[in-house]
Amino acid sequence: MFEEDTTMMDSDPPLFRQYEFLLQSTAHLLPFNNGNLPTNSVMEECQLPLIDLKGLKSSNEKERVACRREIFEASEEWGFFQVINHGIRTELLNRMNKEQMKLFRVPFEKKSTSGILDNSYRWGTPTATHPNQFSWSEAFHIPLTKVAEPACYGEFIYLREVMEELASAMSKLARCLAGVLVQSLGHRKELFDDICDESTCFLRLNHYPICPFSGEVSGLVPHTDSDFLTVLHQDCGGGLQLMKGSQWVAVKPNPEALVVNIGDLLQAWSNDTYKSAKHRVVANPKRERYSIAYFLCPSYHSQIGSCRQPSPYRHFTFAEYRKQVRDDVEKTGYKIGLSNFRL
Repeated sequence: MFEEDTTMMDSDPPLFRQYEFLLQSTAHLLPFNNGNLPTNSVMEECQLPLIDLKGLKSSNEKERVACRREIFEASEEWGFFQVINHGIRTELLNRMNKEQMKLFRVPFEKKSTSGILDNSYRWGTPTATHPNQFSWSEAFHIPLTKVAEPACYGEFIYLREVMEELASAMSKLARCLAGVLVQSLGHRKELFDDICDESTCFLRLNHYPICPFSGEVSGLVPHTDSDFLTVLHQDCGGGLQLMKGSQWVAVKPNPEALVVNIGDLLQAWSNDTYKSAKHRVVANPKRERYSIAYFLCPSYHSQIGSCRQPSPYRHFTFAEYRKQVRDDVEKTGYKIGLSNFRL
């Protein structure tokens, strides 16, 4: 069918083999297009709303109010925005990118069996039963409570130092932005500080290897995030796309900005005022891609609640939501998300 590139580094997981297996095992089925293939029409590359966070610390009240309004409007209309002057040093982000590249260049067998970073390595999509459900990527998904543990890092001692610093900085930024959004709906800004737990907040290190099937397979399949808020640092290679209305929009990378997006839990808490937008990463046939994401999550047994009643959603905990998402993926191959919790 296809010949695998024999020059592929032994650090890459066996994505080619798994994807070809899915192609062969579903060849007898009718073509299946869920509307989310990378080849589906995409608008031209766009610039997300760009917000200068220095306005939040301005001595001028009008400037502070204007900045908060920008964050509110972007979250309401797009569910995605970019921030500059966010307080995380470029030097720190560059160090993280360098250490992240070293980590992913470790041989695949070592990454998958050594237990590094709390044994959090994953690749592809284990639940995929069709090529359209497969993600051409690998990742480490680390709870914040494990970031500071020396035993998690093995020989990667410099990675621990930079990850600790970056996790702290991203956590501070995420909580600040969540506070602005909570306050904009009439609640005290510390509301989520009371329920967000480091044991359920995560850092995710992503690597998207070069893909010979680009146009047919996603680097990361379309999804929404199962959290309150996500902060993302990505390289300049592009590939991130989001759903705006009924159209996929390609996000133009900005090397000076971090990307922020609303998660399902904040959409539910805000009674759909804020939008948890579906997004994906498109695989690339010419260059690899790196990114790192911070996920702001509540403790498992926290009630998500609502900014006001009546709510369009029934009461649920984070643990219930995660379980429902896992069950949906196992049964259907896809995340159904908040629809399961609507009244």
